[in-house]
Amino acid sequence: MTHRNWQRVVGQVERGHGVASGVAASSPYPRGTIELQAPIFKPLGLDLTDYVKGTLNISISPSTFALLRPELTFRQVAWTDRHPPEDFSFSRCRILFQASTYDSWIYYPHPETKKRNFQAPSTIEIIAPKILGIGYGDRVEVEYDPAAVVVT
Repeated sequence: MTHRNWQRVVGQVERGHGVASGVAASSPYPRGTIELQAPIFKPLGLDLTDYVKGTLNISISPSTFALLRPELTFRQVAWTDRHPPEDFSFSRCRILFQASTYDSWIYYPHPETKKRNFQAPSTIEIIAPKILGIGYGDRVEVEYDPAAVVVT
């Protein structure tokens, strides 16, 4: 995944809600939400086959982020019968960890269409390939396209 003008922000891996991956004991989706959503996203133009079916939560606090012009936006995605359809946006990014770079996607379920499990505006949810050795508290850098994402 090559890109013209990556910008970087430093962050720290933090524990998420455990719903995207299905690891939370209280999750109503034992396989995880990403596992259920990925087959719906694929015919819309986003193939997540080679990615972990969960999110990597990166805190960039005290900074925050917003998607200005995401690469992909899918509206009214009916991926479950437990709540109304949701909107999702995605923007390419890269994770830099221990001298390696991992092509990834910022995953943004629009809060206005979500029912629960909201993220702080300083937490970026990322769908990434398997990153060996990464864990909670690890420092990472996130490269993003400043035409799509703003960090303040």
